[in-house]
Amino acid sequence: MTAARTPRPSERSIVEATARHLEAEGYRTWIDPDGTDYFDLVARRGAEVGLVEAKVANARAVLTQALVRRVWGDWVAVVVSTRRSATALAERTKGTRAEPVGIWWCDPAGVGVARAAGRWPSPGGDDPYRALRERFSGVLDAIERGDVPSGLPWSGVPGTVRRASGGRGFREWRLDEGTDPSR
Repeated sequence: MTAARTPRPSERSIVEATARHLEAEGYRTWIDPDGTDYFDLVARRGAEVGLVEAKVANARAVLTQALVRRVWGDWVAVVVSTRRSATALAERTKGTRAEPVGIWWCDPAGVGVARAAGRWPSPGGDDPYRALRERFSGVLDAIERGDVPSGLPWSGVPGTVRRASGGRGFREWRLDEGTDPSR
């Protein structure tokens, strides 16, 4: 007789558990704040902004998502559904450009850390995305004030977000598309 397998959790349940974990650490969290599922989870504590991408399968894809989204936050992490997946992903990415990406897992016992998230950019390093992070922080300020309802697609907020795909078949949103990032 084989042991019953534990069903794989949903991505949403992992994101919700991760939000509770970060809230316990003093962060304000938003799940899918842009209404397009571009950002799984945004966390903010003071001026610090962190982003978390979640996947229950295909851990390599979540790493790519994290690297794309790194320009918007001070740190970025991925959360997967098992410690084994997290440990394997951390080992595979040692010494790569993905090394600053935090790698976490979420199981019924809670959220664990295989690798802590590093800050973008590294201390003393060049910071080509400062203006973009400041704009993103401004959007979070607007959400906190109630000027922009959480979950509202940011494509509907004039001058804030534009669709980056240009009508192609994939959904990618960038806050800097077609705008001057210094404004």
